[in-house]
Amino acid sequence: MEQHVQLGDVRTWYDEQGSGEPLVLLHPGGADARAFGPNIEAFAERFHVFTPERRGHGRTPDIEGPISFELMAQDTIAFLETVVGGPANLVGCSDGATVALLVALRRPDLTRRAVIVSGVSHHEGWLPGVLDMDEESAEFLGASYGEVSPDGAEHFPVVLAKLDRMHAAEPTLTAGDLAAGTSRTLVMTGDDDEIAFEHTIAMYSGLPDAELAIVPGTSHGLLVEKPELCNRIILEFLTTDPVQTYAPIRRAPAAS
Repeated sequence: MEQHVQLGDVRTWYDEQGSGEPLVLLHPGGADARAFGPNIEAFAERFHVFTPERRGHGRTPDIEGPISFELMAQDTIAFLETVVGGPANLVGCSDGATVALLVALRRPDLTRRAVIVSGVSHHEGWLPGVLDMDEESAEFLGASYGEVSPDGAEHFPVVLAKLDRMHAAEPTLTAGDLAAGTSRTLVMTGDDDEIAFEHTIAMYSGLPDAELAIVPGTSHGLLVEKPELCNRIILEFLTTDPVQTYAPIRRAPAAS
């Protein structure tokens, strides 16, 4: 069921499907909720799935001023409070993963469990050059944007410039920021992703209650490249409690 909600200055578009515990999907940057096409049906069999589109993305119009991760996190917090009405599971991909991470850190009371797919906690985590968009990619994203944006295809370069400025300076979370996290979190990446492995491992190691999944034979598009495997990993994380492990190192009980 497609709807709009006014969150401050942003007239946010969202869809919802399924029933059960709430699950909010946060799409990649420069894209929209259609990016979760191979995943929504599986998630909606177990959850009440919400797919909001962030400011300047998809069917949510752009507004005056910058786009930033902090602003999008605050928009998402407002969505959780206003539309969901309480805590939800969060699954974010790429820029959406960073938004999910910020929400989990800022408002753990609104975060049941969080899945961080191919996201960064600091802008230096991207591999060199991967954010330099070539002409073919810009044309593809621009055409997709123009199909649904109320601002029209001609506005896409404006949004792209805003995202470029954001990516050059954000996010800037520190090890101390991550250490303050309390939400159970799955950090997930492709084995040929655009994020440096060292950065992904640092996020996993820095979050107190985190699990790690590296999906073999995938890139930054892992949710589309191997949707069945990714859906299974995410759903298991969201629906089951941690199992007892018999040779823990990182999770070994602290000595009394």
